[in-house]
Amino acid sequence: MENRTWLCHGQSGHGFYAVGTFCRYVGSLRAAERGYMTKNLMVFGTSSHAGKSMLVTALCRCLSRKYSVAPFKAQNMSLNSWITRDGKEIGIAQAIQAKAAGVDPSADMNPVLLKPKGDRISQVVLLGQPYADKKAGEYYDSIDEMMGIVKGAYDRLASKYEVIVIEGAGGAAEINLYHRDIVNIGTARFVKPHIILVGDIERGGVFASIYGTLELLPDDIRPLVFGIIINKFRGDIGLLEPGIRQLEALTGLPVLGVIPYTEIKIPSEDSVSIKDKNSNNHPVRIAVVRLHHISNFTDFEPLEKYADIRYVEMDDDLAGYDAIILPGTKNTIDDLAKLKGKLDKKIISEAKKGTPIIGICGGYQMLGEEIIDSGIEGTGGASSVKGLGLLQVSTRFCEYKKKTEQVEKTITGNGAILGQINGEKVTGYEIHMGETLIDNGGGGHAFGDDGCVSESGLIVGTYLHGLFENKNFRSAFLGYLYKRRGMIFKSEEEGDSIEELAHFVEKNVNMELIYRRLEDEAA
Repeated sequence: MENRTWLCHGQSGHGFYAVGTFCRYVGSLRAAERGYMTKNLMVFGTSSHAGKSMLVTALCRCLSRKYSVAPFKAQNMSLNSWITRDGKEIGIAQAIQAKAAGVDPSADMNPVLLKPKGDRISQVVLLGQPYADKKAGEYYDSIDEMMGIVKGAYDRLASKYEVIVIEGAGGAAEINLYHRDIVNIGTARFVKPHIILVGDIERGGVFASIYGTLELLPDDIRPLVFGIIINKFRGDIGLLEPGIRQLEALTGLPVLGVIPYTEIKIPSEDSVSIKDKNSNNHPVRIAVVRLHHISNFTDFEPLEKYADIRYVEMDDDLAGYDAIILPGTKNTIDDLAKLKGKLDKKIISEAKKGTPIIGICGGYQMLGEEIIDSGIEGTGGASSVKGLGLLQVSTRFCEYKKKTEQVEKTITGNGAILGQINGEKVTGYEIHMGETLIDNGGGGHAFGDDGCVSESGLIVGTYLHGLFENKNFRSAFLGYLYKRRGMIFKSEEEGDSIEELAHFVEKNVNMELIYRRLEDEAA
């Protein structure tokens, strides 16, 4: 369930609350001085994965043609994150939404990020910086402090932008969470936004879920909802029309649109999206190990256009794949333990056959000889564990300190893949704890001072997230895999998927009514 409001004791929490209140007042004054008050549009969902992130992304692009726009999500629980220019970590959905709005992502757009580590423990990231690892029960007494942080972040955005497009989390009608819900009810209560409720018809029971959600909303929140959107529709719209008319009569709200199911791709918000990924008929097959705490699997979505990407489980077979990827993880130690005795031997066996192996972040750490943890990374205390031994590197977790930065590196590795583009530049971002060092005689760095490449050149480890976004590396990697199959790889021009999504939503949603509502005209 996405809508989990785990709260923590923020440093100087009551100070945050006081500053937040003051900033909101000052922000309103600044907005008034510029001749406008900030307009707020919020998207509630009937459930997780109903399409909130997609809709907010499209609305940010659509509305940015008329206003200065920023996205906002008070709290995100996700292992897919992004690093801002100033080294702050936020949910990747808000970074994509900021790109859609044509603005730089900032920590204020996602002030609270929860990154699950296992055993009901999450790393809490506040305003883009790691705060602490906390269990759920440790947060519940800190609602005022957390709301203060959220309000302060919102107020700073409101002082700069004409429109804030706010994303809720999970299902909005989680009645057991209302007293500590900072992301849906809490945000709606202090912002008083215009709210759109979106339901996922593909799950079934969309009319009941929409009607039930509205009925269960608190009395002061339900009047803020001004329209309904039905998402992921497949079939004859004519068959749906009678249900739409009845729903409008029952709720007194207009259905703003029915959005057909679409294959338009934007980066996935969280691991719920993995189960939606389908195999395709591409000749090249790549296995991505589905680690229990897999993070930033959006790294591999740029490959989906050219290869059949399969997320393999621990008991799956790896034979027949053209390459294997070990992805990032929020808990390298625990996930490595789960790998042992299962896929670890299969990965090593495939590597000996000459199958390319790529390790990203935590996956890079696993490829090494040893990982020494002082009790920071895993959930079982201090430990020393053996890695897969495919790269002669070792990793140490010595302090609760995370490296978060955008980087540009020069490709220094050689071999069949990196040798094609040696000396060229790649960009990406780092999000990791721990330090990895190349052992004596252990080969060379892959990207400047980052990563490692084996002597064969077919095993590459790196901390660079977003590596496959680089056309030169993507083409070198896929080109090598296609060549081994006796084929020629051809890279296609990448279109603007966000603009395509915005046009798609505009075609199927009553945007005129949304604009009128924002302008406080009769709807």
